[in-house]
Formats: sequence, C-alpha cells, structure tokens
Amino acid sequence: MAKKALFIALLLTSGLAVAQEPDQDGFTQPLKDLKFNPGLDQREFERSTLDALSVYDPYESWNRRVYHFNYRFDEWVFLPVVRGYRYVTPGFVRSGVSNFFSNLGDIPNLLNSALQLKGQRSMEITGRLLLNTTIGVVGLWDPATRMGLPKQTEDFGQTLGYYGVTDGPYLMLPILGPSNLRDTGGLVVDYVADYQINFLNVPEVASNHPEITALRMVDKRYTTNFRYGQLNTPFEYEKLRYVYTQSRRLQIAE
Repeated sequence: MAKKALFIALLLTSGLAVAQEPDQDGFTQPLKDLKFNPGLDQREFERSTLDALSVYDPYESWNRRVYHFNYRFDEWVFLPVVRGYRYVTPGFVRSGVSNFFSNLGDIPNLLNSALQLKGQRSMEITGRLLLNTTIGVVGLWDPATRMGLPKQTEDFGQTLGYYGVTDGPYLMLPILGPSNLRDTGGLVVDYVADYQINFLNVPEVASNHPEITALRMVDKRYTTNFRYGQLNTPFEYEKLRYVYTQSRRLQIAE
C-alpha cells in the first residue's frame, strides 16, 4: 500500500494528475476511481508505467496544447463533416473513393519499399498497383486484395528508421496527430515524391482543386477508427504517445 500511495503522490507532483478544477479536456479527479489489480506484481506495474512515460517528449507543454486543439477540432469540425459525408454519400461511392486514394498511396509505399530493399514486398505492391489501376478502374475497386495482395504501408519515416535514424523528439502535429521529428520529415519527403511522380495526374490537378485534397482528408478521417477520448482515461495523451512510438518501432522492424 505504501508503494501505491507513493506512486499516486508522484503522479500528483509531476503534473500528470488533474487538479480539483476541470482541466482543458474536462476530466475531474482522475485518480478517484483508479483501481489496482491485486493479482498484478507491483514491480511489474511500476516498471511498465515508467516505460510508458519514458518517451522523449521535450516539447510536451506545446504538444499537449496541440493535442487539445486536435481533440476539439475532431469533436467540433472533423467528425461532424465525416458524419455528413457518410449520410449524403452512398456506401459504394465511399468505398470507391477510399479505394482510389488508397491506390494513389501505393506509389510512396512502392518507393519506400524499394528504398528499403524489400524485394518481395516491392513486387507485391507493384502487383497491387497494376491490378487495381487496370482491372480496378484507376483504383475505384480493389481486386488485388481479393487475389491475395493485401495493402502494405511503407513511408519515408520508416525508411529512415530502417537505416538507423532515431525517432527524435515526439511531436503532436495539428490535425495530423502523433508523430516525431523523423516521421514529420518523412511526411514532407513523401508529399514531394508523390507530387513529382504525379501518378494519374491527380497530385497536379489537386494543386489547382483544393476540394480534392479536402475529400482526401475527409476520407482519411472516415477510414481511421481512432477517436479522441475513446480510451476513457485522463492519461490518454501518455497512452497515445506510447502506443504510437511502439507501433512505429514494430513497423520499422517488420
């Protein structure tokens, strides 16, 4: 019990716990209903907790502000737009839009897979592109998945990690969400490469028609299952930071 009391005291003094007044996200007394598993080894609990908090986050104060902005933007703007999009657009149209943009996304996937010298994966992504662009009518359908070529995601952040570039500071990007310095630089490279390759002339056309970019953003949010607040914890920022960091390491290692 003494260790539990010490752990709670550390949370309070470190600023992770919320004061009596509601914080920006509306949480009050987050430790009030906190329950401990009596069967869990206390040392294991403390070690896993410290691991989750050990992500390099020197800009945490700023990142938390951006996290809160994303939380409210999602609640007040993005999700209402997505619900409207779902309401007015038939399912087969939404599916076609998602498949089309997914097909475009296989261009940076192929480029980064080749840069990482992943021969088999590069051939599989090439097969997806050929099948979906031809039989799938410029990607509106996805016959490749049914033929045993599932979607595989590669980006330049993964490529940098593959060659040993470290994560760098954790970053919470406006609207885009969790990232880090390495992956943010990778996003820029992927965007430039996508525009230079200009597959199906879509990137060039989109530069003069922002509604295409807007539709792509809405589709991306529509196909992303994550919702702010769904973890039902006042420590969602820490959990999201930890899960993102670990998932990226797994993606790089695969």
